[in-house]
Amino acid sequence: MSDRPGWDAIERALAPLYPETEPTRWRAEHPWSLGGPDALDGVSAYPRTDPVPHWHYVGYGMTELYEKEWDDPEESGWGFEFTFRLVRAAVETAAPRWPVDLMQNLAHYVYQSGEWFTPGHTVKTNGPLDSDLPDSAIRAAGFVVDPELGPIDTPFGRVSFLQIVGLTMPEYRTARGGKLLAMLAGLADRLPLYVTDMHRTTLVPEPKPQATWPSWGGGLRGRA
Repeated sequence: MSDRPGWDAIERALAPLYPETEPTRWRAEHPWSLGGPDALDGVSAYPRTDPVPHWHYVGYGMTELYEKEWDDPEESGWGFEFTFRLVRAAVETAAPRWPVDLMQNLAHYVYQSGEWFTPGHTVKTNGPLDSDLPDSAIRAAGFVVDPELGPIDTPFGRVSFLQIVGLTMPEYRTARGGKLLAMLAGLADRLPLYVTDMHRTTLVPEPKPQATWPSWGGGLRGRA
């Protein structure tokens, strides 16, 4: 009998997409469950060649991986796991580490604040998503349902996959107030599978000035 049935359920969901692909894996050095800062227990990154070469990152730790601890029998943990897709250079054989840190930071926010993300939310970061690219225009993120994954049923309840999508500041300002999903639907041909390209320019013009919205666009849900 498995000692990580929730984790195994996520692996089974990935198997049809990556039947013979071994991902790059990171395991938390200091897990949240043991008093450490790492909210995610692990992240895997799968190399892809279609529809554009990219890395597909999948997190483990927003849901119940090892045993049932939450009261809701229908939903596992927070109910979702983070994913992220990053453009991969033709010569790139190792997945970059920085998306793991991004996913850990977002997961840490959820655990610490008790508020969580749903499709349509946006967040502005303190600079480019990749701090090693100071000139990058990708300085915010939105959240959508991963186009290829979930939701799935696990022994501990239902799990959805929430993909992080890099945004430029004009895109972020256009998406605020609950407009993200409509904006991304209009950009789908230019953002296949909503893969983040840290070197791209903005795909929308600067929106007209509007009323000020909270930094976390679209609002967050809280869970007692």
